[in-house]
Amino acid sequence: MQDKASTLKYQLRSLEKIPVKVWHDPREGSVHLARSIALAIRQKQQDGEKIVLGLATGSSPIQVYAELVRLHREEGLSFKNVVSFNLDEYYPMQPEAQQSYVRFMREYLFDHVDIDPKNIHIPDGAVPMEEVETWCERYEKLIDQHGGIDIQLLGIGRTGHIGFNEPGSWEDSKTRLVRLDGLTRRDAVKDFNSEEEVPYRAITMGIGSIMKAHSIYLMAWGSHKALILREAVEGPVTPSVPATFLQRHSNVKVYADVAACEELTRIKTPWLVGMCNWDEDLVCKAVVWLSLKTGKPILKLTEEDYSENNLSDLTIEYDDAYNINIRIFNRLQHTITGWPGGKPNADDSNRPERAKPAKKRVIIFSPHPDDDVISMGGTFLRLVEQGHEVHVAYQTSGNIAVHDYDARRFMEFVQEFTQATGAGSEHIQTLYQTVMQSLDNKRAQETDIEEVRKIKGYIRRGEARAGARFCGLSDDRIHFLDMPFYETGRTRKKPIGEEDVRIIADLMEKVKPHQVYAAGDLADPHGTHRVCLDAIFEAFRQLADRPWMTDCWLWLYRGAWHEWSIDEIEMAVPISPKQLERKRRAIFMHQSQKDQPPFPGSDDREFWQRAEQRNRDTARIYRTLGLAEYEAMEAFRRWKF
Repeated sequence: MQDKASTLKYQLRSLEKIPVKVWHDPREGSVHLARSIALAIRQKQQDGEKIVLGLATGSSPIQVYAELVRLHREEGLSFKNVVSFNLDEYYPMQPEAQQSYVRFMREYLFDHVDIDPKNIHIPDGAVPMEEVETWCERYEKLIDQHGGIDIQLLGIGRTGHIGFNEPGSWEDSKTRLVRLDGLTRRDAVKDFNSEEEVPYRAITMGIGSIMKAHSIYLMAWGSHKALILREAVEGPVTPSVPATFLQRHSNVKVYADVAACEELTRIKTPWLVGMCNWDEDLVCKAVVWLSLKTGKPILKLTEEDYSENNLSDLTIEYDDAYNINIRIFNRLQHTITGWPGGKPNADDSNRPERAKPAKKRVIIFSPHPDDDVISMGGTFLRLVEQGHEVHVAYQTSGNIAVHDYDARRFMEFVQEFTQATGAGSEHIQTLYQTVMQSLDNKRAQETDIEEVRKIKGYIRRGEARAGARFCGLSDDRIHFLDMPFYETGRTRKKPIGEEDVRIIADLMEKVKPHQVYAAGDLADPHGTHRVCLDAIFEAFRQLADRPWMTDCWLWLYRGAWHEWSIDEIEMAVPISPKQLERKRRAIFMHQSQKDQPPFPGSDDREFWQRAEQRNRDTARIYRTLGLAEYEAMEAFRRWKF
C-alpha cells in the first residue's frame, strides 16, 4: 500500500487556517511532539525556570506521555521543574475511580516520572456541588499565579469540543462546570460499563483559559476525527465548533495522522486548491471524484467535464480525457475478482492476486472475535469454498464487550447442568458463587474480576468458533491468541509488547501463509484495531528474512467502522445475494453482539446492518462509475513494506 503521506508533495495553497503537520502514523507524530515538549522543559531548566504544561487525557496524548516517560527513563529527562494543569475531569468523579483523569494521569505519566506531586493540578470531580464555582475560580487564579500555561496539549472531540467545551461554549469562557453533549457521552461509553454510567457533567478549563496558553498543540488521530478536523481548521469560527476558536490563536499547531486528514481539501481534492504533481494514484482519485460529482460513468466524461471542475491541468499535462478515462476504467475493472485467493490456471497479469500456488495457505487475523465475518465474511466463505487452507486467528478475547446478564445466564446454565449430571459440581458451585456475588455487588465504573472476564471471554470464544465453523473451518484452523495488551479488564489497554508480537509471529512461522488478511479499519474508536495491526506490521518486519515471506502478501480489510474509498481499493470481491445472506448468518453466530452491543460506537445500527450497507454502497459506486452491477462487494488494499 502506497504511503498516503506522499500526498504532501502536492504544490498547492491551502485552505487551512491553522498549520497542520501530517504524520504517517500517530506514534511518529506523538514522538515528535513529546520531544518538542522535552526540549522546552530542558530549555527552562537551563534558565533555572519552571515550565507550566496544560495536559489532556483521552486516547490522543497516550503515546506522547509514553515517549516522555521513555525520555525520562532512558535519556534523563527530569520533570522537577514541571508544573501541570489538566484540562478537565468528569463530575461527579472520585479520584480513585477507574475512569477518573487523576488515575489516567498517574497511570500514563505521573507515576513514572519525577514530577513533584505538589506541582500537579487536576480538576476535582469530588468537590461538593455548592463549592464547584468557588473551586473553579481558584483553579483559574492558580494558573495565572504560575504565569499562565506555556504549552497546552489538546485533543478534539467529534462535536468539536476542546477540553469539555461543548458546542455553544463562548470564547471568553473560564474554568466551570458544564453539561456534556450526548455524542460526547456516547463516545465515552468505551471507558464505562454502559452509557447510563457516563457522567452528565464535567469540570473543564474554558475556551478563554485555553486561549491564554503561550503555545497550543492540537492532536487528531484516526479517520473518525477527519470530518471535525476539517471543520476546525478550514471552517468559519463558530461556537457550534469550539475548536474553531483556535484559529484566532497566534501560536497553535495541529499534529494529525493521514487518516485524520483525509477530509482536508489538500488531501481529499488537492486539485481544488492548486497545482498537483500527478501520478496514477492521484489521477484515479480525481477521475472517481469527477465521475461521482457529475453523475456520469467514467467512459462518458468529456474534456469539458474536466475543464469545468478544476481538472483542466490534468488533461493538459497528463493525457487527454479519452485515454485517461479508459486507463482508470481498466484499473478499477482489474480490481474486481471472484477469486480472492487467485484464479488457478489463469493469466494473472491484470488480476489483484497471483494464480500460483493454486491452493494457498491463508491467515485471517481478527482483532475482535467477530471482525472476520463482519468485515470480510463473504471473502472468508469464498476462500474456504475455493479450497484454500484458511486459518482464522482471533487476536483478543473481546471479553469487555459482553453484558453482565450474558455472563450470568451462561453461569446459571453451567451450574444447572452440573447439578443435573453431578459432574464436578463442587468446583462449579464455588465458581458460581464467586461469579454471582461479584456481579451482584459490582458497582458502577468497576471492572470485572478475573473469573467473570474469563467467562465473558469464553462466551466470545464460543461465538467465534461457531462463526468460523459456519464458514467451513475445522477446529484445528481456529486460533485464539488472547494477546496480553488487551487483558486489562478495561477499555484502556496496555501498550503493545514483545509478547503480543511474538504470538503473531509464532503463528505466521507455523502456518507460513501466502496470504494474510488484517483489519486496516483505523476508525475503530477503541483503538484495538490499530494496536492489533501494529503487532502484525511488527511481526512482518521481524520475519522479513524468512524465505517464505517473499511470497507472503498482506491484504487489509475494513468494513466494521468505515470502508476504503474506491480509488484506494486494490481488490474488490463481489458478493451475491445468497452469499450476503450467508455472511449475515455467520455474523448472527455472535449473539452477545446482537441487538445492543456494549460498545456500538457512533453508529446505532447493528454490525451486520452496517456491514451490509457498506458492502452495498461499494457495489453501487462501482456501478455508478460504469462498471458491472453486483449485489455487494468487500474491499481490500494490499500493504507493501
